[in-house]
Amino acid sequence: MKWSPLLLQAGLSQAALRFGCSTLSIQRLDPVVEPGSIPSAHLHQIVGGDAFNATMTGDIGELGKCTTCTFSEDFSNYWTAVMFFKHPNGTYKRVPIMQNTALPNGINGGMTIYYTQQDFSSNGNQKITSFKPGFRMTVGSPGTKDLDSAKGHAGLRFVCLEEKGTRFPELPDFPAKPCKGGIMTVHHFPSCWDGKNLDSPNHQDHMYNTAKEAFSPAGPCPASHPVRMPQVAYETLWQTQDFANMWPADGSNPFVLSFEGTSGYGTHADYMFGWKGDSLQRAMDSSCMFQGCENGKPLKSQSVAAMNKCAAKKLVTENVDGCKSPRFRFNWMGANSCPQGSPRSPATAAWRA
Repeated sequence: MKWSPLLLQAGLSQAALRFGCSTLSIQRLDPVVEPGSIPSAHLHQIVGGDAFNATMTGDIGELGKCTTCTFSEDFSNYWTAVMFFKHPNGTYKRVPIMQNTALPNGINGGMTIYYTQQDFSSNGNQKITSFKPGFRMTVGSPGTKDLDSAKGHAGLRFVCLEEKGTRFPELPDFPAKPCKGGIMTVHHFPSCWDGKNLDSPNHQDHMYNTAKEAFSPAGPCPASHPVRMPQVAYETLWQTQDFANMWPADGSNPFVLSFEGTSGYGTHADYMFGWKGDSLQRAMDSSCMFQGCENGKPLKSQSVAAMNKCAAKKLVTENVDGCKSPRFRFNWMGANSCPQGSPRSPATAAWRA
């Protein structure tokens, strides 16, 4: 994933979407992996349409009334685990999310979402087929426990930021040092579909990956998964620099994701398609580029204020910002005390509920 913001703005490629989505909700819900569970096993940051719920079926694009994304026809939902800072005394604090570079100012946290056809320098010559109503998928697994397995998940990476425009080197785990500009997580989904199933038992087998790294040209789709779909990717920028002066004396990584453990090997993401009507297919059939796809060319867009105003219903009421021990003197900004007998974050009671 070696590109620069200048290239993104130069108009050198075609039919690619890059847009911001503000945070819709931060709560323990997962309608793909744990439909109907209130709460789900761990905490997620969610962006997209306000129809997000513990169970989601049917045409999501027809259910939402607002969206936190730039394109007002996109009621899809995109979500990942949440990052926490673990202090040496065992208390936790949720890491704030930053707005990405080259996006309109004022976006409330959230993610940057991509739908690309080939890469950032060419549209390629393949027909790109939009996802269908009811489609969903995941990438990565919280069960990934070792470095070699993490390296095998192409496009699931961490970047130690010097500033928001930093894009490499990409790492399969958390950076081993404080990062001046924060940490970026990248989640890149496969783009070859079996042409039949909107989902699969493990939410992955109906898709197939032929890309060797994020935002690189993918190889041909195999006969088992012959339909080329858009290459979907998420970028999330975590404001880890706020904790630079609290890095453990032994140099160990102090950041954790909300599912379990101190490594980033299990980083993962979920996608629920929800574009209204044929809007995504129209975009894939056009020659627009990033911001050039906005304002009806061909997609309808909305203001940052409208994006930030949209929210999902809160179904799980709990502290998601962190916890403190009565013995801890640092001000955790009003966070509740840790659960008795455990220093875990209350939002990850979470870790093996």
